Amino acid sequence: MTDVQLDPSKRGHWTSDQEVRWCPGCGDYGILAAMQFLHTELDTKREDTVFISGIGCAARFPYYMSTYGMHTIHGRAPAIATGLAISRPDLNVWVVGGDGDMLSIGGNHLIHALRRNVDLTILLFNNQIYGLTKGQYSPTSEVGKITKSTPMGSIDQPFNPVALAAGANASFIARTHDLDRKHMIEVFRRAHQHRGAALVEIYQNCNVFNDGAYDAITKRDVRDSMMINLVHGEQIRFGPENERGVVLRNGVAEVVDVDESNEADLLIHDEKNHDPALAFALGMLAKDNNSPTPFGVFRDVKVPDYGDVMNDQLLKANESNGPGDLDKLLRSGATWTVS
Repeated sequence: MTDVQLDPSKRGHWTSDQEVRWCPGCGDYGILAAMQFLHTELDTKREDTVFISGIGCAARFPYYMSTYGMHTIHGRAPAIATGLAISRPDLNVWVVGGDGDMLSIGGNHLIHALRRNVDLTILLFNNQIYGLTKGQYSPTSEVGKITKSTPMGSIDQPFNPVALAAGANASFIARTHDLDRKHMIEVFRRAHQHRGAALVEIYQNCNVFNDGAYDAITKRDVRDSMMINLVHGEQIRFGPENERGVVLRNGVAEVVDVDESNEADLLIHDEKNHDPALAFALGMLAKDNNSPTPFGVFRDVKVPDYGDVMNDQLLKANESNGPGDLDKLLRSGATWTVS
């Protein structure tokens, strides 16, 4: 074993010996690099870290991290990770999946993990397409999307992952993108530090089946005009000269040109707001991939962790009734009497 593999402050320590098999140019490479570099800065150990994935291009992620990992079945990663997080609260459990994996067959498992506030860090790679199965439309594809499975254009209204998470009352919600490693690392760090269910949506480019889906937002030459950086406690402003901002009117977030008449009305970002309505409104601000779009942490509130509450119940039950007899239970027969 080399010195790099022995030094947790080096990327090689967190890099497995498996050949990375994504299409050349895929945004997943940037996300993987950000995650490996993040772990060089965290006070964590490989043996205390687990990556659990479902099915899809993103689901190969556990193979490429030199940690524990499990490649599960389509959509079920949040459910399997829930069992691990509850039984082993000492572990750092990450969940990785794409928009198809997480929001189609896995949608139910995702929302329940979020509403229960299970201590998971969930990374949702959103490329608005099914990549592994060769280009069908996904739950986040825009209306009118022409694919192999929608030759006349999709008629489905897409899911908005941030708004969906707010609707599930997720205690941590954030968004980043695959072209900014520094931003990804900081958002992943915040999500990792959060106790409870953390969802991070990552705008990720599929350069084979949906290339350039986010170019109008995330390309370097348009970022100042299109990316809205959310900073807790500060007015939400953006643009090359901070000339634009966000206001809240009747619960709906809107972009305005800032002048003396409306500057005092600009929304001050409050990620600690226990009412998820603000995170929902900000999540719904961008109507399409050509609209100014918020990035950063939408919500970060303290809510009791599901595993802690469940284990407290088990301790109280044990204190009240004593330890159960598993052998007696298994041999108790097919009927019983309830008093």
